[in-house]
Amino acid sequence: MRDLLLGVVPKDFDIATSAQPDAVLALFPRTFAVGAHFGVVLICDDVEDCEIVTEVATFRSDGVYLDGRHPAEVRFSTSAREDVLRRDFTINGMMLDPVLERETCNLTSSVLDYVGGQNDLRDRIVRAIGEPHRRFDEDKLRMMRAVRFAARFDYTIEPATAQAIRQLASGIAQVSRERVRDELTRMLTEGRGRRAFELLDQTGLLREVLPEIDRLHGVQQPPEYHPEGDVWIHTLLLLEKLPAGASPTLAWGALLHDVGKPATISHNPPDRIRFNGHVEVGVRIAHDILRRLRFSNEDCAQILSLVENHMRFGDVEKMKESTLKRFFRLPRFDEHLALHRLDCLSSHGDLRLYEFARQRRDELPEDEVRPALLVTGRDLISAGYQPGPHFKEMLAIAEDAQLEGRIHTRVEGLNLIREQFSAV
Repeated sequence: MRDLLLGVVPKDFDIATSAQPDAVLALFPRTFAVGAHFGVVLICDDVEDCEIVTEVATFRSDGVYLDGRHPAEVRFSTSAREDVLRRDFTINGMMLDPVLERETCNLTSSVLDYVGGQNDLRDRIVRAIGEPHRRFDEDKLRMMRAVRFAARFDYTIEPATAQAIRQLASGIAQVSRERVRDELTRMLTEGRGRRAFELLDQTGLLREVLPEIDRLHGVQQPPEYHPEGDVWIHTLLLLEKLPAGASPTLAWGALLHDVGKPATISHNPPDRIRFNGHVEVGVRIAHDILRRLRFSNEDCAQILSLVENHMRFGDVEKMKESTLKRFFRLPRFDEHLALHRLDCLSSHGDLRLYEFARQRRDELPEDEVRPALLVTGRDLISAGYQPGPHFKEMLAIAEDAQLEGRIHTRVEGLNLIREQFSAV
């Protein structure tokens, strides 16, 4: 209902009804009682493919919540109002009565609004339904959702609701790490990342879910390279520039790229502020965060690669051709380019190295970046070399020469290896 009133096409529709699960299951040919205890039934629109699924929930009231997520018991109801009063926020607590909508042909007059959701939608407010402490005690993740909705729509969190979040923030530890991760990812990729993290900070949730990011506050940087301010401000500027729909790995790379700076800052005047080893330390810290939040191995590898390689652009104009081409081979190199661009725009603003790398990558044919190797391990064995640790170095020398255009045939490659490994 919220999206319809905002003039946004909803991604899906959920149905609430006074009909109990058994009645719903009997009405349709293909259904799944995924949460019958809570009155939730899924209905497939097609008996064969089940491409579109509609969730149907029976009106209910909830008993006490013992785990910070699920009620210990539910009681089915015939009252839409009773069902709404157990929900999270007023802007999410409105329903559309399809009978009224059909009769009146007027969307606004067909809304069932028992909690003032339309007023809060008009006034751009995120407000908990009923008593905020109770709503957040029932499901601790609602605190994160309040932040996400406020950021996404650029709304204000109503004072009593915000105060309850600040008082209960430590309770977010009860929520599964996967659910926290997913909420954070949505915040980062919905186009309002800066606002979301400012609100996480203001509500006290940031230090609970990402204490490593909270430590970025007040970590000063050399003004000649970072006129924007400390590492926290710099990171917020990157998040501000992430467009809606940005890939989760790029978004997390932007968030974590400087996470190693607080642990590595040094300043011995008149020398400038330095962060020696912040990349290596940052990779270790980022790894701990990603494992804690249970990222997949694939996403973990890409995010860590973004953190590990984000400073390499500083040498891109001086790289040997072979080193440059190996750099371009990094998986999803476009994300590395995008992160470097965000990094520059959020600090000194100089895009010279970004443009150099982008242009060189665009003009290099793929078969020059990843050519078929002229010399392989089989070739070394055929030439009489015994397999061993030196093979890796021999093959690397041949490949570097190939990437730099110094050899063009297998014979030239083997001759180069013989010159440098005559004693092997």
